[in-house]
Amino acid sequence: MVEVFTVSNEVIDPLLAKVVTKNQGKVAGWMKGEPGAWGFFAGQAVNTVRSVAGRKLESGERRIVWSRMWWWLEEVKARIYSQR
Repeated sequence: MVEVFTVSNEVIDPLLAKVVTKNQGKVAGWMKGEPGAWGFFAGQAVNTVRSVAGRKLESGERRIVWSRMWWWLEEVKARIYSQR
């Protein structure tokens, strides 16, 4: 039986968490509004999920990945600011 890859929060969250963890400097840049920081994360998120899926993502799937990546970045920012 072939397992079908589904883009859902449960599937992509661990992947996106790793993207955030591996790129802390870029997270800081995103929080400061550095040009290109969001594009970097959008690209890394799609490339990471695509690699695991083993195929190109459909348009709607990419939008889900971008939306969830943004959520992860906002969560990190909220946690940092709540500790101040």
